[in-house]
Amino acid sequence: MMAGSESRVVLNGTQVSYIGQDCEEIPAFIGEQYGGFAKRLDLSFNLLRSLEGLKAFSCLEELIVDNNLLGNDLLLPRLPHLHTLTLNKNQITDIESLLDHVAEVAPSLEYLSLLGNEACPNELVSLDKDEDDYQRYRYFVLHKLTNLKFLDTRKVSKREHEEAKARGAFMKVVKPKTDTESRDLRSVSPGMPYTPLPSGSRNSKCHKGVFAKCQYVYYGKHSEGNRFIRDEQL
Repeated sequence: MMAGSESRVVLNGTQVSYIGQDCEEIPAFIGEQYGGFAKRLDLSFNLLRSLEGLKAFSCLEELIVDNNLLGNDLLLPRLPHLHTLTLNKNQITDIESLLDHVAEVAPSLEYLSLLGNEACPNELVSLDKDEDDYQRYRYFVLHKLTNLKFLDTRKVSKREHEEAKARGAFMKVVKPKTDTESRDLRSVSPGMPYTPLPSGSRNSKCHKGVFAKCQYVYYGKHSEGNRFIRDEQL
């Protein structure tokens, strides 16, 4: 069994590929045999849910793990030489958590691709997204990973870096509520349309006013009171 698996590894100098083998984790023998010198590792088209076996790859510069089952619990070891990471078509939905983790463990990263994940709102794979959503995503990613030179299919421009530095922190694309969350909200007050007013004022048969304190009082000569009330009327 081991010999058969080993025969499916494609080795080309410092480039190692183990593609389409339906493995759910990185086989130990790959790290043992190639981890010490491999600079490029391609594990695409598997069933990976964890990348724990990467600890053996101390020299890794390029990692391709497209078309796997990697999710928000993805953990990478520290890879100081990694400059290319492609995670296309996985199951990542939390972009901020991923970027914070990658910034910490891969400080030399220059190329990142996340196409085909819910965390990447690309209109080519998400029909409900548009170019504005995708551009905001790019600004947010560049705000988190300031050394990136290439994101997904496009080179990062100088203008994008400037915009990301100025406003990227506010460009996070908010994930919409799921159907389950929406049902939970409706179950709190079934049949009652949304209103921002307090619950005590929502009954159409009760016309009580709603009052609140205001910390600002205007006494200027142009106030509404001074405009319409004369001294002799007081």
